Amino acid sequence: MTQPYFDIIRLIERLHRHFLDVLRAELRNLNIEDINAVQALLLYNIGENEVVIRDLKDRGYYQGSNVSYNIKSLTECGYLMQERSAHDRRSVRLRLTDKGLALCNGIRKLQGELSATLDEGSDPAGQLDTTLQTMQRLERTWTDFIHYGRVRKL
Repeated sequence: MTQPYFDIIRLIERLHRHFLDVLRAELRNLNIEDINAVQALLLYNIGENEVVIRDLKDRGYYQGSNVSYNIKSLTECGYLMQERSAHDRRSVRLRLTDKGLALCNGIRKLQGELSATLDEGSDPAGQLDTTLQTMQRLERTWTDFIHYGRVRKL
């Protein structure tokens, strides 16, 4: 089982890079030149929600990026709004502008189209569900190790 484990780790990294490449291509298709793929991923992860910066960092992986810089840039380009919390002035809440929501919807549409291409297999829903469960177990294992310094039996 050791080799499949290492293959999965390498594949996770490659898939993330490929996903950013997909976002880059879609930005070009949409004639959007003022943001990059990592920034588009940030917007996509915010979606229609209102989040604090700390939660956004916890929610996604932004390869080689400075989340604070990207948030500032997205705000300046009109994709994102920032509001200080009335209760805790240190906390900043983020939400997408109409421009940001339009881009997020474009990415969501693309993801739907890409997902539909996976339906051509023999049991795509079952295979994806099994893959998702395996990835979630892997995430729990790594999270337990990070937080507890050991791996719990699942």
